[in-house]
Amino acid sequence: MSIEAKQPYEKEYVEKFSAEHNEPEWMTGFRKQALESASTLEMPKPDKTNISKWNFTKFNLEAETQGLDSLKDLPDDIKVFVDTEKDDKNLVILRNQINAYETLSTELVDKGVIFTDMFTALKQYPELVQKYYMKDAVSFDEHRLTAMHAALMNGGVFVYVPKNVVVEEPLQAIFWQENPEFALFNHVIVVAEENSSLTYVENYISFNKDEETVANLVTEVIAHDNASISFGSVDNFAHGTTVYMNRRGIAYRDAKIEWALGQMNDGNTVSENVTHLIGDNSFSYAKAVSVGRGDQSQNFTAKIINYGKQSNGLILQHGVMKDSASAIFNGIGKIEHGGTKANAEQESRVLMLSKDARGDANPILLIDEDDVTAGHAASVGRVDPVQLYYLMSRGISQQEAERLIIHGFLAPVVNAIPIAAVKEQLTEVIERKVY
Repeated sequence: MSIEAKQPYEKEYVEKFSAEHNEPEWMTGFRKQALESASTLEMPKPDKTNISKWNFTKFNLEAETQGLDSLKDLPDDIKVFVDTEKDDKNLVILRNQINAYETLSTELVDKGVIFTDMFTALKQYPELVQKYYMKDAVSFDEHRLTAMHAALMNGGVFVYVPKNVVVEEPLQAIFWQENPEFALFNHVIVVAEENSSLTYVENYISFNKDEETVANLVTEVIAHDNASISFGSVDNFAHGTTVYMNRRGIAYRDAKIEWALGQMNDGNTVSENVTHLIGDNSFSYAKAVSVGRGDQSQNFTAKIINYGKQSNGLILQHGVMKDSASAIFNGIGKIEHGGTKANAEQESRVLMLSKDARGDANPILLIDEDDVTAGHAASVGRVDPVQLYYLMSRGISQQEAERLIIHGFLAPVVNAIPIAAVKEQLTEVIERKVY
């Protein structure tokens, strides 16, 4: 069923979809409330990027999908993210938003850890999901795209780690957009209760080069007192997918949220990564790398808001642009009144490989408190000729020298990805996009 965002959504469709998935009444009502708002809310207005002609309306919400009997049944492009010879214990694969494969170690199940698809979570843990679903991190009525997401959410995962539980092995989710016109309205919630910790890694992948569709994605990451969450991703949607990515984090007292984001989409993309350091002594380090090619346009915003005393927010963004691609990199550090002795630091750097490519790095500091520290660095330029000369003087070809410089430029984020197979795949994606 195709949906046009410019027209009022049919309440009957939302009600039917919710009923087919046996959702609790609160979720059905939430969808209908968001549906009402979608037609009246304005579209978001990312800084210096005109998205008025981007495709957010042409997509399909239905696709036939089969499960997986084994990881060996995956296509080669998906296999690279997992070890097919190993019995993966903490893995969820959504194929066109259908839970096609799910495993979680017995040890973590016994400790009360939840790692499953969103519809299963809504059936088995409705009150727990309701506690976090678009409550504090993201509101459905922020703009039309968040309302569309809330009304049409068609998949995602729910991760919950109870108090005092340490998850040693990473949890991994793969979101596979197999049908070329199928839209992902994907919702991810990751919660770590007091004194708990986990590492979560997700992969988005599609192969629709020419077929147009949409990915409208919302992620909410909640770290309670003294909890630690390491969040990694490789976003690799094909050229035909227009992407709106909204990742939000909330860190309470002594909590830590670390982001390592590989933003490798080939289509037009708006990506927001916002972390609220609510508690005293909370910490967030947001690392992101991006490679733009072809004619794509992208807008990336990394923002950390310091509320807590002695909170520490660090932002690192590195981008590589080639062909006629363009990208805006906004780094925003904000220290609210009362956040004494807080720290906000950011670095945004863009490497240009083509004369027609364009990249803007915009560092922004908003300080409403006196007793703080803050700083920023930003640069846009071409490959350093001194570095290039140094490598070539030692017998390395110009192409190989450029390759080494680019990989070194992106290494701070690539090396932060906690799963070896995913790190290797991110490196391969970078290699493929740059050369």
